[in-house]
Amino acid sequence: MDVYEAMAKRETIRDFNPAEIGAEVVRRLIEEGFAAPSHNHLREWHFIVLQDESKRRGLLEQTIKSRNEEEATRIVDAWGLTEERQRQMYIDAISKQFSALMEGGCLIIPCFRQRTALLQPETLSSLNAFASMWCCIENILVAAASEGIFGVTRIPMEEEREAMKHFLGVPEGYEIPCTIALGYPKPTAERTAQKGIHADERIHANVWRDSRPSSIGPAS
Repeated sequence: MDVYEAMAKRETIRDFNPAEIGAEVVRRLIEEGFAAPSHNHLREWHFIVLQDESKRRGLLEQTIKSRNEEEATRIVDAWGLTEERQRQMYIDAISKQFSALMEGGCLIIPCFRQRTALLQPETLSSLNAFASMWCCIENILVAAASEGIFGVTRIPMEEEREAMKHFLGVPEGYEIPCTIALGYPKPTAERTAQKGIHADERIHANVWRDSRPSSIGPAS
């Protein structure tokens, strides 16, 4: 599979078969993560791979509240979302966030070196390490898709992030951007389509202009 095909195939899945992902496959996916560039060329990234079921459950029970579809719907209603496709995506995500992370064939906790306060950046450049880590994560997800493995990322709430770091023994100076659940999808797995976008409608030549044909003629 070439890279364009893998990117087109990559999608979010939250309904997994119970099959475990082999250690060699996980290593290969993380290796592809390290092919991503980093802001300081040091790739100060580490990955905690949770294959042990009891350890994984212990982490999730401390950090994530399991919610059913009715509770998820109330949350989405409170957010004021009205676009149906967006509503269904969030309802599915909220109601399955615990089960997806628990039942995936592999749970990966990426960690990156952050030398300044992550949530109090002084400049946009203060987020360079955070941005680099997400380039790495996307590499992993695209590489996984090329092998028929799909996943979902979940960004922890602030109190969850601190609890995760303590539970996993993450050293001072490192941050957790998300959790990554990977697995082989069930045949009945929900696949919520993203909004279709035509690139030509979002590309602006030289300056930002309305995507509709301009009525303004050339300058005299």
